[in-house]
Amino acid sequence: MTPLAGFLIVAALVFAIGLAVALTRRNAIMVLIGIELMLNAANLNLIAFWRFSPHPEALTGMMFALFSIAVAAAEAAVGLGLVIAYHRHTKTTDLDAMPRMKG
Repeated sequence: MTPLAGFLIVAALVFAIGLAVALTRRNAIMVLIGIELMLNAANLNLIAFWRFSPHPEALTGMMFALFSIAVAAAEAAVGLGLVIAYHRHTKTTDLDAMPRMKG
């Protein structure tokens, strides 16, 4: 097994765990954690393909990963802000109890 295949297998496992968490949990914070795991798996793929490319000195994969991390941080901040604001009014983070968030 090549080192690239090892990275891709780990990334696939992390993505599968994140997808399972995001689809099975009812808590909004756990869903956000699952989404972050999926984004981290994508970042691992970007870094692995960049590292094992014919020209790793170009830093393209690294730049895509850094941009993705910045977007993920903004997404987490906005999502957590929404969850905290909703929790202050309803005293729950259960996704089934958020009918006003549908739209």
